[in-house]
Amino acid sequence: MNIKQMAVIGAGIMGSGIAQVAAQNNINVYIIDTNNKSLIISKNKIKFSLSRLVKKKIMVEEEASDILSNRIKWNTSIKEVFLNNNIEFVVEAVPEVEEIKKKIIEDINKILVLDKKIVMATNTSSISITKLASFYKNPANFIGMHFMNPVPIMKLVEIIPGLQTDKNTIQLVEKIANKMQKDTIISMDRAGFIANRVFMPMINEAFFALMENLGSAEDIDKTMRLGFNHPMGPLALADFIGLDTCLHVLYVLHKELGDDKYRACPLLKQYVNAGWVGRKSGRGVYIYNK
Repeated sequence: MNIKQMAVIGAGIMGSGIAQVAAQNNINVYIIDTNNKSLIISKNKIKFSLSRLVKKKIMVEEEASDILSNRIKWNTSIKEVFLNNNIEFVVEAVPEVEEIKKKIIEDINKILVLDKKIVMATNTSSISITKLASFYKNPANFIGMHFMNPVPIMKLVEIIPGLQTDKNTIQLVEKIANKMQKDTIISMDRAGFIANRVFMPMINEAFFALMENLGSAEDIDKTMRLGFNHPMGPLALADFIGLDTCLHVLYVLHKELGDDKYRACPLLKQYVNAGWVGRKSGRGVYIYNK
């Protein structure tokens, strides 16, 4: 199956990035978000991202214009997009809240006719794929597709089949990811999957080191950058991801796995409670110009 049209639900950073990469690889994309302001911001972000590619001579101006004018469409209505277009694949990229994701799945269920078996992927970093699949009308066609941020730059996509996911769905999603110029890994449906199961404890431990004055934030990050060849230190990366997102994933890991090694650092909780959630708020471990 050669996917030619897809929908991305959620016009945030992740949804916009997924749509951009798909469009760059000749897939027509509909970005859907009920908030019209979010759609405007999404279009501006993609326009800026493409302009940088043009400046770097990675892309010509004509292709960037075609992507913005023809390959990506923005809409506030799931129903309108699905009823008026031959959508073959959909990626849900709304916030990491189970009830919000469940509502999106239920909205799509109401639109789908029984014989229309659209493959649906959820871009989640921690929520059970098996549980989300149980809400979908065709659970065999439901899968996890965890893109890394920023999507246009990061090469990896973590694919997570649920208990109900069909092998054909896995193969199709691998092909779609490859068409989007991404490398893939397959993870079992366990809390945090592979990426966050390994990575979030490192971020958490960096916060414990900062809380205990083991070193300054700059020196903790410098240790990982220069000592272990990481492109970004864990505290700076946590700011980039969003401290609220990191905290949420740690809560999920702790709850699902029951091991105190996933207990969130009190300093991380304090930062989130203060509203210092990283780059998006202008302040996290570091201070940024919004």
